[in-house]
Amino acid sequence: MSAKSIAVLTSGGDAPGMNAAIRAVVRSGISKGFSVLGVRRGYNGLLNGDVYEMNLRSVSDIIGRGGTILYTARSPEFNAPEGVKKAAEVCSRLNVVGVVVIGGDGSFRGARDLTNAGVPCIGIPGTIDNDIASSEYTIGFDTAMNTAVDMIDRIRDTAESHDRCSVVEVMGRHCGDLALQVGVATGAISILVPEMPWDFQTDIIDRIRLAQKTGKRHFIIMVAEGVGGTNEIANRIQKETGIETRATILGHVQRGGSPNLRDRVVASEMGYHAVTLLEEGQGNRVVVVRGGKVVDLDITEALNMKRTFNKALYDVALSISI
Repeated sequence: MSAKSIAVLTSGGDAPGMNAAIRAVVRSGISKGFSVLGVRRGYNGLLNGDVYEMNLRSVSDIIGRGGTILYTARSPEFNAPEGVKKAAEVCSRLNVVGVVVIGGDGSFRGARDLTNAGVPCIGIPGTIDNDIASSEYTIGFDTAMNTAVDMIDRIRDTAESHDRCSVVEVMGRHCGDLALQVGVATGAISILVPEMPWDFQTDIIDRIRLAQKTGKRHFIIMVAEGVGGTNEIANRIQKETGIETRATILGHVQRGGSPNLRDRVVASEMGYHAVTLLEEGQGNRVVVVRGGKVVDLDITEALNMKRTFNKALYDVALSISI
């Protein structure tokens, strides 16, 4: 094993494109003279020394695979100071001079803590929710959107055949980006997101009634996971309108599948950028997309940023989805 090693791990929920980022880290790391260690199952694997040396062939043909070949897991032990100290000791024993962490805000907090413990870390945003305030785009978002659109297009086929209303829930516990973008793309008559207040009568029933007057007979209602109550919403719609209404929770199908072109390319750019930062001796940075370009920010600064909801697109949806 080389005297200079870097490690790569995935943490939190998986997202399409994580493997493309791993591939970029491994190949760019090797090209820059590092030995690259893969850490299985996130910070938990780091604490337990569950690592292996990767090579150019370790990442062959993974760019198009969903999920993460390094697996992912949450680690309550790492959240405590003693856990961070133990992880730093493992890194020291393995001659690890830097760690690339692919995940969300929780993963970045861990990267900041590990950096403060003496191990430079670089974060890469990987989450289908697109809920990282510091980055305009997160790995997996585009693939997840297209997966959801494909599923909802199929739901619409049967909803139209039966004059039904379909209430569809997509992921997004605290962020409505997925629901908003997919809602616009599938012509949802109502889009319910955590960022915007909504009223059952005004935002659902009245819009259905208005569309019925113009001859519309089938409807899609988009609900973000963070809004919840999807089955109850469907039941209330059927009770108040008499329209046969079905609820569909897309769930984890949105996380799976082969990443599309955008996620493969962005993940590759971010992985290379992360290794370049480690090569320069930098740490406590997160690689983000800002102004359409891949750049990096201080992790603490990034974590303190507030998300901005795309109210303009939400207004567009209200105007055209009738």
